[in-house]
Amino acid sequence: MTVAERRTEVRALSELGLTELGKASTGIHETHRAISDRIFAGLGWGLGPLVAPVKAVHDAVTDGVYLVVGQSMETAGKVSGIAADLPLAQAPSSTKAGAAIIAAVNGLIGDELDAHQSPLADPMSIRVDGRSVPLTSDGLRAAFPDATGRIVVALHGLVETEHSWAVRSDVSIPYAQRLAADGITTVFLRYNTGRHISTNGRDAAELVDELVRRWPVPVTTIGLLGHSMGGLVARSAAHYGREAGHAWVGVTTATVTLGTPHLGAPLESLAHHGSAGLVRLPETRALGRLLRRRSGGIRDLRDGSIVDENWVGRDPDDLARRAAGEIELLPGADHYFVSATVTANPRNPLARVIGDGLVLHRSATGANSTRRIGFDPRNGVHLGRANHFTLLNDDRVGTQLRCWFGQPPKSRYNPPKV
Repeated sequence: MTVAERRTEVRALSELGLTELGKASTGIHETHRAISDRIFAGLGWGLGPLVAPVKAVHDAVTDGVYLVVGQSMETAGKVSGIAADLPLAQAPSSTKAGAAIIAAVNGLIGDELDAHQSPLADPMSIRVDGRSVPLTSDGLRAAFPDATGRIVVALHGLVETEHSWAVRSDVSIPYAQRLAADGITTVFLRYNTGRHISTNGRDAAELVDELVRRWPVPVTTIGLLGHSMGGLVARSAAHYGREAGHAWVGVTTATVTLGTPHLGAPLESLAHHGSAGLVRLPETRALGRLLRRRSGGIRDLRDGSIVDENWVGRDPDDLARRAAGEIELLPGADHYFVSATVTANPRNPLARVIGDGLVLHRSATGANSTRRIGFDPRNGVHLGRANHFTLLNDDRVGTQLRCWFGQPPKSRYNPPKV
């Protein structure tokens, strides 16, 4: 990445931060006025015409203050962008901390940034040591000097990056190292999690197709590994890759999803319905609009949507329940899943309500009373007393991944039924 590109990233981050503060002040202003209007209306019943001049002065002062704050933030954003125009050793996106900040922003409003072609909305890419790998024969050969013909493509979850797979590396060996012991090369993708899952799925299908064409050695098997939203992107990629007739689909032998909300996530459903109630009242309308600003990627988690048909041409704020298309799991491959709950037993009442903290047990298994994704129940493992992020690096999961990805398809061990 050139010095100019690094500066562009820093400017974009500083400008975005202050612009968002300006937008926040507008929302606070609206809430303030809504509350004060209600209070003055109440006083008007008792004090009559005496209230009008007081309200006029109050409104003039507060409107002026918020106008100055908003304009100051906008101006400061431009100035800070100039002030941040400094040469840096590394671009924020290539460092763990910088990448985490950008990932969080993308998760929340990444589709908006993508639509405005923001430099923060990087396209999907392969990453090694935080840096983007050119999708060329020379670029891949340099990035993967020990490349093998057996590949596992790893897709992180919402507001995560490829660095997320190394959490708890002080107590557990990262999955890539475990798989390397079996002659498997792990390829980490980074993507903008605010874009629709189907959009990322289609891009992933194209990227993997190009990856296989330019890989340093002939590819014999491919595995797909997804954490949380990454599992949905993996399923979407397999669907679109199969539709497009990509060769890589034919050598995909296994997929593994870790804490993936195949049937939807309750927090997104709560945000969807909660925002509808908040926008009805003047005092909470700004908060409701803020919730409704959440990205298309987050909205897709409401029902686990992985194809365009679930969102194209539809009002995203419609309260009517969407029917998420049930897409067939990739034929010819083995499909595995891991769920987690904060309690030892997934049938514990607490586990039924909060699951692993973000995803319910049944959603991660892909089966409930009304929907069934198609996983063989024998191909699932449950982790008790664990949370959503435990699944990113855990000895028990690592052992299963070596089994699922490391053995020939017909010889893989099926773990006990959950």
